Amino acid sequence: MSLKRILPAAGPARVLALAQLTNSIGDGAYYVCSALYFTRVVGLSAPQIGLGLTLAWAVGSVAGVPLGHVADRRGARGTAVVLAVATGVSVGAFLFIRSFGPFVVAACCYATSQCGLAATRQALLAGLVEKAERTGVLAYLQSTLNAGLAVGAALGGVALRYDSRAAYLAVFAMDAVSFLACAQLLRRLPAVAAAVEETAAGEPRLAVLRDRPYAVVTLLNTVLLLRMPLLSLAIPLWTVQRTSAPSWTVSALLLLNTVAVMLFQVRAARRVTGLETAARTVRWSGAVLLASCVVFAMSGAGMSGWAAGAVLLAGASLQVVGEMMQSAGSWQLAFDLAPDDKQGQYQGFFGTGVAVARTLGPLLLTALVVTWGVPGWLLLGGLFLVAGVAMGPAARWAERSSTPALVPLAPRTP
Repeated sequence: MSLKRILPAAGPARVLALAQLTNSIGDGAYYVCSALYFTRVVGLSAPQIGLGLTLAWAVGSVAGVPLGHVADRRGARGTAVVLAVATGVSVGAFLFIRSFGPFVVAACCYATSQCGLAATRQALLAGLVEKAERTGVLAYLQSTLNAGLAVGAALGGVALRYDSRAAYLAVFAMDAVSFLACAQLLRRLPAVAAAVEETAAGEPRLAVLRDRPYAVVTLLNTVLLLRMPLLSLAIPLWTVQRTSAPSWTVSALLLLNTVAVMLFQVRAARRVTGLETAARTVRWSGAVLLASCVVFAMSGAGMSGWAAGAVLLAGASLQVVGEMMQSAGSWQLAFDLAPDDKQGQYQGFFGTGVAVARTLGPLLLTALVVTWGVPGWLLLGGLFLVAGVAMGPAARWAERSSTPALVPLAPRTP
């Protein structure tokens, strides 16, 4: 596959994509090997790992807003470089920990740096890319992210093959270096001028915390982001425990998702050009995700292994279409509904949806899908549909309440 398919045109957008590609390769290997590293090398139990990571992402989700505010006021490029280095140092710290307490501290530093870096990258993109082009550039970034994760996962697979302390240490060292390389690439970007702080009397510096319409948009997007642990946890468990499909189907479903996003996310984002098209795209994503839940539920109807596998692939195909639509629409809403001088803190707040979905999603989805079965699938699909449909009214409310002049959302046509 040509790199031109996943990289934007030369300029700041391409540098952002290369930085994303660089650290996602390290992250891909980290995700594959981290559980075994923490158990076999560090010596932690599974409950300790789960508790530590839950605490870490909870801290990280709270830190995203103030770190985004720092990017707004101190400059997005410098803040992003510092946080990329901090993430690399945090990963490097995992090489030296051998007990639960230091693990929690390192994990909190890692999650805080990651959440802050995500927010400052968004602020950096907002400062370097024209408003009409942001969603398209984010689509390229998502494609490079998936490409990097796929390469990193393959490298992590090599470490799993050797299953040795040295191999796992090499993976963590590679991930740390990948973030340092990411920081070096971010330094090549033009500087983004810090916003002049103009706080009205009685207005908090973190204005996003009082922006109720934007909070509702973020909440609805968080519901739709439950698709993330759905793919990584609930569907694999459902496949193995509740269907007769062969176990390797799990790998096929993950591969389908990765390749589809890598190849088609840019194309899916081209239809999103403003608030109206973004809200409509998110609404349709809710309907498609509902359809995918219905199909997934059908796979547990006692059919043969190959038939169940085919139904699961059909459900995964619908799921990835809904994912790409939801991503494209939500990116546009997140940027266009945020004040230009507060993009960092607003993107940090919007990004908490990812951390919340990752923290609470596994418990919720295993209870709904794996334990409850078909009724749980239907309830989950209904949640997706309601969130998608409600996004339009919520976005119109946020548009009316915002200070900057935005392109109006057209009334929904029957």
